[in-house]
Amino acid sequence: MRNLLSVLSLSFFSFLLFSGPCRAQSDAREFEDILVQEWAALLRESPILAVYLGEDSPLLWPDASREAREKTARHYLSVLNRLDGLVPSQLSDRQRVNLRLFRQQLSWQVERHQYGLDLFTMNQRDGVHTTASLADSIPFVKVEEFQRWVERLEAFGAYTDGEIEVLKDAVAQDRVHPKIITERLLERVRLQIQLAADPTESAYLEPFRKANAALRADPRFDELERRAASALREVIAPAFSRLSVFLADDYLRAAPERVGLGQLPGGREAYRFLIKRYTTTDLSANEIHGIGLKEVARIRTKMEAIRQQVGFQGNLGQFFDHLRTSPEYYPKDSEELLTKYRAFCKKVDGQMPRFFKTLPRRPYGVEPIPDYIAPATTTAYYLPGAGYLAGTYSVNLYQPETRALFEIPALSMHESVPGHHQQIALTQEIEGLPDFRRHSDGFGDYTVFVEGWALYAESLGEEMGLYDDPYDLFGRYTYEIWRAIRLVLDTGIHDQGWSRQQAIDYFLANSPRSELDITNEVDRYIAWPGQALAYKMGELKITELRRYSETELKERFDIREFHDAVLLGGAVPLDQLEDQVRAYVRSKR
Repeated sequence: MRNLLSVLSLSFFSFLLFSGPCRAQSDAREFEDILVQEWAALLRESPILAVYLGEDSPLLWPDASREAREKTARHYLSVLNRLDGLVPSQLSDRQRVNLRLFRQQLSWQVERHQYGLDLFTMNQRDGVHTTASLADSIPFVKVEEFQRWVERLEAFGAYTDGEIEVLKDAVAQDRVHPKIITERLLERVRLQIQLAADPTESAYLEPFRKANAALRADPRFDELERRAASALREVIAPAFSRLSVFLADDYLRAAPERVGLGQLPGGREAYRFLIKRYTTTDLSANEIHGIGLKEVARIRTKMEAIRQQVGFQGNLGQFFDHLRTSPEYYPKDSEELLTKYRAFCKKVDGQMPRFFKTLPRRPYGVEPIPDYIAPATTTAYYLPGAGYLAGTYSVNLYQPETRALFEIPALSMHESVPGHHQQIALTQEIEGLPDFRRHSDGFGDYTVFVEGWALYAESLGEEMGLYDDPYDLFGRYTYEIWRAIRLVLDTGIHDQGWSRQQAIDYFLANSPRSELDITNEVDRYIAWPGQALAYKMGELKITELRRYSETELKERFDIREFHDAVLLGGAVPLDQLEDQVRAYVRSKR
């Protein structure tokens, strides 16, 4: 055979025979090179993302200038052109999936810029005023990490000024948050000015307050602490003052009274893009609104059954009011609330091997949300682990008397395990995934998968026997109907012209959640259009695929294998998820 190949290699026929494999090797290699190059460039130019992922970046803060934003958009267009030059048939099956997803995520970034959505860089929950939370993703076990932190604090003024320039462009392009969101953002910024007046209160100096004796014994430590305190007074406080003045004057004057992206120029088109981006479907706002209304009605029926089971005399609305106002359903203080969160998570941990073949190696912890963030944010959130840091289920202890105890099971299963920690930590550990798929919040994550999985995870509590009290099960339905309400409110606000009060009233009529929670949630939807659609749309698809698998496989269905089929491909759009599950079913048949 070798002799024959030697002869053929001298002929023109050999060129025809082997040009295909050579081209395949060339395209495959070029695609892998693009992925490596673009991920390295992203971390280099996105220092905040790099910190969250436990990576290094030469920059202290991102460049938010107009020139940098335009340059990035042009660069992504050039990368898309390179990707279009690749021949998919010359790539492996896995590479074709990666090519499709990478191209989709870069296209999202280009469209986001074209619609001016990258001008919404801050709101009441996120932005410059929450950057102290970066410290939660830094180990601070070496003096060099304190050195780098001090350098960030000393450069904070230039970073904030750059963000102010973005807001000026936003005003010029009619991409300004409505008045209510601007006022809440301004309130958060002014709080940072107050905290900067006292080094013992500012979260920017928290790493120094927590430093152990060994670190303090280093001769460099005292000088770094002095520089940090100086930066707080002379750089950070003045920077927040400048931001406060701009928000209170120019930005607030430009802020519309009405809420909703649809009322801004080109806003309805931008919202259609966000629907596609966050749901990975071609559904219209009206179709999603209708799905939400049907889901709300279906879940209300389940809630009504529990109202009857516990013997409450009154209608469902009166039962909601009873649950909102009766102290027996709420903790005495924040300490009791945190203890109950942690105790429940331990119960779930013990059930995980029964439902999952593959568990992540990275652990997670349950910690309070920082006080300076808690009043304006949601009930809880998850922070992925980075480097050798564990994942963190962050819980809101602000006004504990408003945090219903019966909501703890569903919320905890969503944010920790089997929800976000199970899915995100596992994805970080999947062999063979390129970095852009391994880490969320890179070029653009698949929120519909990530949040859809976490909502599906809440339902597993019934099979695990963890909703052993009818009020806990009611809490699960409270959380499920909350996500159905999101479909109604997000489309109502950004496409159908709903007012903020109309959204709050609808939420109150269909959920027992406290008015504080509901108001914060509605303001979140106003400030972050489209994102709230992902949860229920993703959960509906995962539930549909599970039913399909159970029906097709009957006694051969194994829930642990099904969960592997869903999770071990990483976060994907819904049509790709369907392909994965159907392939799993075919393999079992």
